Amino acid sequence: MVFFCALFRILPLDWASGIGGFLGRKIGPKLKVSWVARYNLMKAFPEKSVAEIDAIVVGMWDNLVRTFVEYPHLRHLCTHYDDRIEFVDYEKSVQMRDDGKAGVLFSAHIGNWEIASVLGCKLGMPLHRVYRKANNPYVEWAFRYFRLKIKGDLVQKGTSGFRQIVSEMRKGGHFALLIDQKMNEGIWVDFFGFPVKTTPSLARLVLKYDYPALPMRCERLNGAHFRLTPEPLLTIEKTGDTDKDVHAYMTKANKIVENWIRMKPEQWLWVHKRWPDSKEMWKRLYRERKLWKQGIKPPEVFALSQKKDIIQKSL
Repeated sequence: MVFFCALFRILPLDWASGIGGFLGRKIGPKLKVSWVARYNLMKAFPEKSVAEIDAIVVGMWDNLVRTFVEYPHLRHLCTHYDDRIEFVDYEKSVQMRDDGKAGVLFSAHIGNWEIASVLGCKLGMPLHRVYRKANNPYVEWAFRYFRLKIKGDLVQKGTSGFRQIVSEMRKGGHFALLIDQKMNEGIWVDFFGFPVKTTPSLARLVLKYDYPALPMRCERLNGAHFRLTPEPLLTIEKTGDTDKDVHAYMTKANKIVENWIRMKPEQWLWVHKRWPDSKEMWKRLYRERKLWKQGIKPPEVFALSQKKDIIQKSL
């Protein structure tokens, strides 16, 4: 992987992104893991046909591999952001920087999700980021190196990471979080109408310490060009019941992410086993791939994908 990072770093950004997209479209849909994406898409979009789902899978791989090969160019993007990124309602981000408070920016694995962090470079503001450490030490080194131009710490997700976040925010720091990954110690919150394990960290920070939380949508436009669009600060009416308030807050946060995905489903990470039944049900879909290739959703697998009680049976 490090070799490919070095190879794509040599190429101009547009060439690297274009080649990555081409390879993703041609190779990705043929990989077995694409059946995870197909199952998830069938679950989230029951109204879509097999052809429509397959088209989204192709687009997903285009975006995913582009994102990977754009990593070696992240340092360049941190200094030439105005050439590549359209900042919508930029004054909202400036307001968060200048309000004298700590703050949280949250997004999801949509478009090139690292682009949201580049906002910190334009603002001249350290932006601490929560991330998952790579298992391969060489990959970990490479990804940290590519992110060096972005001021702020990289904090590993988990309990110790959460304590570090609180410590930094008490000093007035700003954090960026991606909230759409499965978290085993999370809480159950609906996503596309089905319960998923969701990190409550965002809600706990905002509700306990009254930090502002800015939803930031990242979308890929054409090739290696992007748009960052902030939405209104996410708030709820507190009831005094902490667990209830945390659940209500994360329900609203998940709905924001869901709306982003619905607008451009091909730019989300559908190979992630976001729903518990995804872990096994994609295998049943794969075993019935002959029907799928005829343009038919396997009736039993489809019916099971729409049952909420299958979530509990998958735990």
